Amino acid sequence: MSETDGASAKQDTRDVIMEATFRALSKHGYKDLRVRDIGEEMDMSRQVIHYHYDGKYDLISSFLAYIIDQYEGSVEVDDETDPRSELDTRIDRCLFGPEFDDFSHWDRMKVYHELYAYAQNDEEHRALFNEHYDRLRESIVAVIEDGIEQGAFRDVDAELMGQLVTDVIHAARGRRIALGHEDAPAEAKRAIDDFILDSLYPRQ
Repeated sequence: MSETDGASAKQDTRDVIMEATFRALSKHGYKDLRVRDIGEEMDMSRQVIHYHYDGKYDLISSFLAYIIDQYEGSVEVDDETDPRSELDTRIDRCLFGPEFDDFSHWDRMKVYHELYAYAQNDEEHRALFNEHYDRLRESIVAVIEDGIEQGAFRDVDAELMGQLVTDVIHAARGRRIALGHEDAPAEAKRAIDDFILDSLYPRQ
């Protein structure tokens, strides 16, 4: 087996374990989850989990990085995309999610937010969420700064506006998941459009 084939097989095994972890978390929740539960969601032997991960905590840490990567790597824009369209694309992806073959965006967000709730007492996982939050915020700030530089947007505090947009996204997702308010993401998008993004344009 070539080095490339070996890396591909390792990635395939990781993906199988990560998706099994997602299914097990969806059924059992984080608190009651056992490695055995994850093994029952796989066609592979449970021993493959123990080979790759040092117990439940190591596995969940890897899983958290996995689902964050799915979202951070799912936004694609080309060089011709104008700043407002890029903001719309990034915000829509955060609020409504990418397409998945199995389970919906909100199935995945439910698991994400359960781990998010536990992170307040877990320094390592809290660091992962903080890094994800910072990258999301910084991606929005960068687009606003580009728009200002191009003259498409007026001169605003890009850092503060990026912070506001990111916080609205997180609040809307939390309200959708915790309270069952299914319209929360769409309502948040309308509010972001009307009260935040529209204010970026130069005043007449």
